[in-house]
Amino acid sequence: MKRKTTALLLALGICCGVIPGCRADNRGSAPEFDFGLADNIADGAILHAWCWSFDTIKDSMADIAAAGYSAVQTSPANAVIEGGDGGMQLMGKGKWYYQYQPTDWTVGNYQLGTEDDLREMCEEADRYGIKVIVDVVPNHTAADRSAVSQSLIEAAGGADKLYHRNADKNISDYKSRTQCTLYSLTGLPDVNTENKGFQDYFIAYLNTLIADGADGFRYDTAKHIGLPDDPADDENAPNNFWERVTGEIADADRIFNYGEVLQGDNDRLADYIAAIGHTTASDYGKYIRMCASEGMLIADKLSDLQTGGSTDVVTWVESHDNYTDKTSVLLTDEQIVRGWSIIAASGLGTPLFFDRPLGSSYAEQFGKMNRIGAAGSPLYKDRTVAAVNRFRNAMTGTETLMSNPEGSAKVLLISRGSKGAVLVSGLEEDTEVSMPCYLPDGTYPDRSGNNPDLTVSGGVLSGTLRAGSTAVLYNEGYTEPVKMPEVSLETDGFAVYGDTAEVTLHVRGAGSGSFTVNGVTEPFTDGEKRTVTISGDECSVTLSAENSDGFASRMTYWFTKLRPAAAGDTISFVKPEDWNGDIYVYIYDETVHPMVKNAVWPGEAMTPVGDGSYTYTLPTDLGAALVIFSDSSGRQYPAAMEPGVDLEPGKEYTLP
Repeated sequence: MKRKTTALLLALGICCGVIPGCRADNRGSAPEFDFGLADNIADGAILHAWCWSFDTIKDSMADIAAAGYSAVQTSPANAVIEGGDGGMQLMGKGKWYYQYQPTDWTVGNYQLGTEDDLREMCEEADRYGIKVIVDVVPNHTAADRSAVSQSLIEAAGGADKLYHRNADKNISDYKSRTQCTLYSLTGLPDVNTENKGFQDYFIAYLNTLIADGADGFRYDTAKHIGLPDDPADDENAPNNFWERVTGEIADADRIFNYGEVLQGDNDRLADYIAAIGHTTASDYGKYIRMCASEGMLIADKLSDLQTGGSTDVVTWVESHDNYTDKTSVLLTDEQIVRGWSIIAASGLGTPLFFDRPLGSSYAEQFGKMNRIGAAGSPLYKDRTVAAVNRFRNAMTGTETLMSNPEGSAKVLLISRGSKGAVLVSGLEEDTEVSMPCYLPDGTYPDRSGNNPDLTVSGGVLSGTLRAGSTAVLYNEGYTEPVKMPEVSLETDGFAVYGDTAEVTLHVRGAGSGSFTVNGVTEPFTDGEKRTVTISGDECSVTLSAENSDGFASRMTYWFTKLRPAAAGDTISFVKPEDWNGDIYVYIYDETVHPMVKNAVWPGEAMTPVGDGSYTYTLPTDLGAALVIFSDSSGRQYPAAMEPGVDLEPGKEYTLP
């Protein structure tokens, strides 16, 4: 069923000129390949390649460029705490947040790669005209102070001078700037960022990154590092961290800096923008998520970034913090694309696309592979996402106007001067639109491929807008995108008992692909089935394919071998804050008859060992079993009617 929506006036339109902020210029010579990317980071879109290794980003550079991203943001590159016995799971045996526990400010860590890996990644980025932003973490060190490097301690003049006096006292009042900037955040000791020796050491780290090819920095927990008029431990030490790290680094004029300043109590957003150049816009992200979920797209509210009028901010639909704390995990792919269409089509702020783990869902938050270093979801190069990115690049320098057709806050028109427009639908049904617009008369194909051609006649845009879709409309400045090949792999799971895994290989946009496992490369065709032999505890499978222009898509998948659980093996579980009483563990194996289990439901009580952790020693061999945890009130993980998770000897289980 179709509805008719007619607008005679752009009564709700809000004209918003693009306010230029700090810009990062091309480094070195012109790129080898021209994908039409923005010259400046602020004008383009940023891909947050969350937890991808430097090698993975390098291997994906053609895909990133073809999807229209002008910059890629890495996870922290500095030395970090090696937890979980060096495990590489995003959550489990290894954890993503170890990246935010620095032990030294030197380049390279076990999760992402070496300094040489980073340098080679940056060189590859330069070939494509892509800028590199590195996440940096100066506010705190790892919780384990004994792991902090001696050279860092000596640079600060001793361990007592490296940290603030109340470095281990947790913030309890975020309205207090003293606590916010001088106390501990979530148990991580607070670095004395006013200490000149530390500042010199950290600036040297930034300069190394710049020499290696970095074009910008994202400052983690920037709100917890003092501004010039904030309190300090030593009144004789100037609170000049921001002045120094933005002004005394190499190539300071071309480096793009932005700080993570989560809005709320005492955020001093305008002051941080002035001090750093750009900040995040967390309140706007919250509003975008609501709009994307509900399909209510009110133009005047979407035109307000909620940053006091500044557009020198990085916008997002979700950030890695929103995702990992489950604030945004229920967003569907369709809703993410809708939100992205709004923030990327606009010239207000600089949009960042957070790439979720491969195969992630609410039940499997960290994905089917759950692997640090691997590429995430292919949604970052979805055809609509890529079309909006390329639109943004072509619209550089044009003003932004957002409006709603009269009587419908479910359809948003984003105009970029008279050069282009993007229509976003929050409707659950197809709609016939007819609305005034600034585009010259003519026929406008939807560059995302979602909708039939729309037309403009006499200044009125008309045509069919399909339910929940985005239409990307521009002729001036449009160039045909590079058609990249696609490779993917289907399997029942990436953690397997035994020595083999059965997979189905896919390639599109190329006649064949290549399949590499255990050092052997063979060709494959779409739909081909293979058996992967897992030699050792894990193995990687790399798929690649080239298009006719020689641009390659690559994807590496990691398989891990699970050892059957035996008597005497232990597992542990971290009790959630809202769970009550005893913790029980139920272990079962339905693949054998009769079924093997450790006890009748709900299983056996685990043993508390302090700090909310519980352990359990297996009383007998349980093989390739599954495990469910529950409390005295009936809460359980996984949820009722869902199967247990794989039983892995030695693993510490936590709720996703």
